[in-house]
Amino acid sequence: MPERSRSKPEWQVRIAKERIDILFGEVARTKDTALQRRYMKLAKKIGMRYNVRLGGRKKLFCRHCFYYFGAGAKRRLRNGKIVIACPGCKHVTRQVYKN
Repeated sequence: MPERSRSKPEWQVRIAKERIDILFGEVARTKDTALQRRYMKLAKKIGMRYNVRLGGRKKLFCRHCFYYFGAGAKRRLRNGKIVIACPGCKHVTRQVYKN
């Protein structure tokens, strides 16, 4: 009896990556925040379903309200970390950066 594979076929993973790239491109182009949040939720859902990592792109949006951190997010450098305050839900995200 062959061993059952839990991963998706390679062609499905490739299409999922393409769709995520398209959604992130659309988020950067549109100005409507409700539409941006919708695109972010879809990208995260596709990534979770097909086990595709968002990589560095997951730092582009708030994990709580899916607000896109364009030019509107308040960024500060504090003690070796980038502190981002979300304009949508006021949640503070901290990311470590290298010196």
